[in-house]
Amino acid sequence: MSYPVQVAGLQKSFGNLKAVDDFSLELGQGELFGLIGPDGAGKTTLIRILVGLMLADGGSASVGGFDVVRERARVKEIIGYMPQRFSLYPDLTLEENLRFYADLFQVPEAERRARQQRLMQFSRLEPFLGRRAGQLSGGMKQKLALSCTLIHQPEILFLDEPTTGVDPLSRREFWSLLDSLQAEGKTIVVSTAYMDEAVRCDRVGLMFTGRLMAVDTPERLRKTYPFDLLEVELDEPVLNLQLIKGLPRVRSVQVFGDRLHVGVAEAQAAAASLERELSQRAVGPVRVRRIEPCLEDVFVELIGSWKERISRDPDKRGE
Repeated sequence: MSYPVQVAGLQKSFGNLKAVDDFSLELGQGELFGLIGPDGAGKTTLIRILVGLMLADGGSASVGGFDVVRERARVKEIIGYMPQRFSLYPDLTLEENLRFYADLFQVPEAERRARQQRLMQFSRLEPFLGRRAGQLSGGMKQKLALSCTLIHQPEILFLDEPTTGVDPLSRREFWSLLDSLQAEGKTIVVSTAYMDEAVRCDRVGLMFTGRLMAVDTPERLRKTYPFDLLEVELDEPVLNLQLIKGLPRVRSVQVFGDRLHVGVAEAQAAAASLERELSQRAVGPVRVRRIEPCLEDVFVELIGSWKERISRDPDKRGE
């Protein structure tokens, strides 16, 4: 079976830092795949290797059936790549930016006007064709960057945190565009720091310290959370973190905004015990309720378990 993106045992280090560590992955045709991880997880390095901008130290990777090293020129013909800081020219208008990228990708003159018109209608930027790119809002700049990425009609898209710093409404509009592109059959790899975006993907890969910690659909990943989960609302949750960690049946505690997510054994008994213990210690009003884990709960628990395992046995770092 042929996969649009196929990675096996990929390795990349910078000095003693392993940016990509034994990374393997296969993506299906038309899949929308989300790559999730904190800053420094290796997401950008991985994407740069896959688009042919960086050489790996070991392993192999192919995109569209072409080896990313030996057939780099063929790979570049079939992909669209949108880096974290896309190089729009602020003094050029939208139309001039599109023409520049059409020239860059050698789009035939006879096809440019039709492609430009379609992309502007697709992104709803047509009324702003004469506006300078530097005068656009953050969301509009990202939609223009996506349009420039699509001008040569690539089969596979690599988007590196395309909505970072963009307002929530523009993020939703951008993802609606990705949904439309997927409906056309394009394979899309997108890295994101937003968990609400991750749940829109067909599958999600959780990446940390260069390693792929888990891969599955968002729903199946949520079901891997190993405990019952309680949300605890109380005054000064951070100050009471260590107290709660030491209570019976508590297995994991994480801060989520102004509340705590507490992994426990036997939710009903643990909830009653938490309310009783915290009330006796006069920490103020306490509200405890059972909730379903989200992707962030799963990811934080995976990282915590990995760190604990390594602290006990550093030799297991590569397992």
